[in-house]
Amino acid sequence: MLEKTQGIVLRTLKYNDESVIVDIYTANNGAQGFIVRLPRSRKSPVRSVLLRPLSILNLEYDYRPQRALQFLKNMQVAEPYHSLPYEPMKETVALFLSEFLYHALKNEERNPPLFQYLKNGLLWFDETQRAVSNFHLVFLIRLTRFLGFWPDIPSGERPVRWAAPARSSAVFDLREGAMTDTVPLHSAWLSPEESALAPLLLRMDFNTMHLFRLNREQRRRILDVLTDYYRLHIPEFPELKSLEILREVIGN
Repeated sequence: MLEKTQGIVLRTLKYNDESVIVDIYTANNGAQGFIVRLPRSRKSPVRSVLLRPLSILNLEYDYRPQRALQFLKNMQVAEPYHSLPYEPMKETVALFLSEFLYHALKNEERNPPLFQYLKNGLLWFDETQRAVSNFHLVFLIRLTRFLGFWPDIPSGERPVRWAAPARSSAVFDLREGAMTDTVPLHSAWLSPEESALAPLLLRMDFNTMHLFRLNREQRRRILDVLTDYYRLHIPEFPELKSLEILREVIGN
């Protein structure tokens, strides 16, 4: 069946001298793998430059649900980026997010709200001229809502910037995704001090993230906790190769 839809490129792997395998999260059919023949001519409808990480494409392909790899007939840029491939910090964040999303979404089926969130978030990231050091944190925190493990934490009043919260004895259980007054028997939980900061993080969004003045160590710790949280809720979520590069690039 011929499908016409949009998709977001997550990963490209060389298959042989003439073809690559491309993993794309599509609007119509969720995560799909494609076998893509590399062009020998500039007139080819398939251009390898379109397969950059997080490219948003219009796709045309022969969809066969039983196939492990779909055959792509045509693709075009749906939403051209203006800064993401050219600014070093944004490009580094994009490479990290593409690897992260590949593992987080590899078993995700059709989910229109999820696709729209990904698309809108990436376009916002490309267009913004504000500081983006916290973007990956906000993006991944809010992604949990669409994947089914949004933290169950009371929000309280909305802050205007990062600030130390009132003391509390409650801890955040990473396995259960919820606050508890009882220390869990397992080791996947946050200290009361870190747990008290969690509601602030959940209120941070793209438009307010520049108000949260995090230093390098705070940002590193939040990212470590986030990756641990995903690893607990998504089977076989691996160590990420791009994580250390991101840590080096994202400073104060």
